[in-house]
Amino acid sequence: MLVLLGFLLFAAGEVTPPPAQPPSVGKVLDLFTRLRSGKKTDFVLTETEVNEYMVSALKRQPRPGLQSSQIKFFPKNYVTTFTVVDFDAVEKWKPGTIPTLLRPVLTGKKTIWVDLRFQSTDARLTYTVEKAYFENVWLPASLVQKMIEVVAARQPEHYDTTKPLPLPFGLRDLRTSDKTISGNN
Repeated sequence: MLVLLGFLLFAAGEVTPPPAQPPSVGKVLDLFTRLRSGKKTDFVLTETEVNEYMVSALKRQPRPGLQSSQIKFFPKNYVTTFTVVDFDAVEKWKPGTIPTLLRPVLTGKKTIWVDLRFQSTDARLTYTVEKAYFENVWLPASLVQKMIEVVAARQPEHYDTTKPLPLPFGLRDLRTSDKTISGNN
């Protein structure tokens, strides 16, 4: 969810295109422009396009607690994310978020793997953490959910992930298939 949320966060904050960018970044920015205009839009983005856009967006607008993200899309709204999280920042923002038992390994900036399934209904997104790992250490879904809440609340948009999240730009629906995400407004 960290990456999917990151994509939505980056989408909400994007205003101007960077000077030099891969074609995929231009494609995503063009999509945002069309969605902002209110024109009826159906789209499909590959995971490569989303990942390249997120790299570019993070360079232009760093996000508190997140250093980088990679995403993989699977059928039926199943998503795998690999996200570098600043665990020291998470613990500083909300002391006690990282359980005492895991504090020796969940410090600094570390990559976590999170699998989640999302649902979009009535222009709102909800999700369930299916499983999560740091290296070979299983992370409880409740811990990952709490970390997502803490990081999302620290973003400029102050997302509250305990409630369904409104989709940006008038999007009504999002869905995944193998290596793609699609949607419409």
